[in-house]
Amino acid sequence: MLSNSHNFVRPADEAECAYLESLILEDFARCHPGETLEDTKRRASFSKEDRGLLRDWMALAAIRAAAERAGAPILIAAE
Repeated sequence: MLSNSHNFVRPADEAECAYLESLILEDFARCHPGETLEDTKRRASFSKEDRGLLRDWMALAAIRAAAERAGAPILIAAE
């Protein structure tokens, strides 16, 4: 994951943001039981930990979106 705070995903619009979030929702829910991506997004405005968590998840979403565009298979390390 990207750890540099200057490297983060900036979706062009709400539709792209929703698409990127759709690529990570299931995995986020599995990794953070009892939490939602919406909870993290809300807390990111005042919590640097949640801001970093959201940044890393969105970076993963961007990688998945790029892989889909390229037609490459999406590999998940846990599988």
